[in-house]
Amino acid sequence: MRVGDLCAAMDRLAPLRLAESWDNVGLLVGDEAEDLTPARVLLTIDATAAVIDEAIEAKCAAIVAYHPPLFASTKRVVAPSLAYRLSRSGLSVYSPHTALDAASGGTNDALADLVGMSDRRPLRAAVESAGHEAGSLRLVTFVPVEAADRVAEALFAAGAGRIGAYRECSFRGLGEGTFFGEEGTAPRVGQAQRRETVREVKLETTLPESLAVAVVQALRAAHPYEEPAFDLLRRQNVGATPGHGGAVGQGRIGTVAGDRRDVLARVQEGIARGTGGLLVAGPREGAATTIAVLAGSAGELLHEALDQGADVVLTGEVRHHDALAAAARGATVICTLHSNSERLALPSLADRLRDELPGLEVLQSRRDADPFAFVLG
Repeated sequence: MRVGDLCAAMDRLAPLRLAESWDNVGLLVGDEAEDLTPARVLLTIDATAAVIDEAIEAKCAAIVAYHPPLFASTKRVVAPSLAYRLSRSGLSVYSPHTALDAASGGTNDALADLVGMSDRRPLRAAVESAGHEAGSLRLVTFVPVEAADRVAEALFAAGAGRIGAYRECSFRGLGEGTFFGEEGTAPRVGQAQRRETVREVKLETTLPESLAVAVVQALRAAHPYEEPAFDLLRRQNVGATPGHGGAVGQGRIGTVAGDRRDVLARVQEGIARGTGGLLVAGPREGAATTIAVLAGSAGELLHEALDQGADVVLTGEVRHHDALAAAARGATVICTLHSNSERLALPSLADRLRDELPGLEVLQSRRDADPFAFVLG
């Protein structure tokens, strides 16, 4: 198992093309070609110094940190900075951040599941960012009929052919290929300096861009031709992109059963029980028909949620005047503190990552925590 396999698996779960254009996502530290040895990763919201120590002590090869530990431009990598610590640790670091927010089954869906949201949709539909180059490619190659299965198996083993929950996906079409080997060539089919016609299979499959080098190497190794012909085409997605069973985008909005006290009780049981409390603005009682969830900071999306009819908004944090404005409109805003609203998604992410990469040991950090704590009395 290589670092690139981890990157490809994470891109299937939280496609980087869904991340916000300002974000810094993907592999931030490491080399995709390196072995992931031991095959053990640590999941965390923040890659703090304490979490890095934890990963080293647990003999992890990589950290998947939801928040990118490297964000702003770094001009010096010196002690005791986090960048220096990461560079010296030998750990690979991958960050999904807003890609996981947008993805189906990510941070916002975890909050939506907690409150029992139904008929959910993204609050703001995803606009795929051209700024992240970890999209998918289509490989087209031409193989002699008798070698088609061998080449396809090599491509699948290198990570190609995955579409959603399906693997080993390909298309094959039968036809004829021609070539003329010039002087000095050594064709493995036919003779040099003569036009040859060969029955070939046109083999097409897909792959994450992060695995392009590995897949092409596998193609060359398995292909019987001295110089195999192939094309790598960037796939263009038009309109909304489906996720793993649901629509994708920032936030979620939908319907909820029960009243506001019921919603508060679910959040207290699912999040506040382990963190010490909740911040609530607006009424704590009354009917709740439409709810919006916004992992992390609500920002400007709070007003979009209210404009779309949300009478309850669950988030990590909001600005003071935004909370006042929401309460004045009769809405209830529930704040868990920033990262407490995101950490809920890690257990599910761990399970899904294990399914994607059998043999990978996935740990969740015990030292990761929101920097703020509720202190009563």
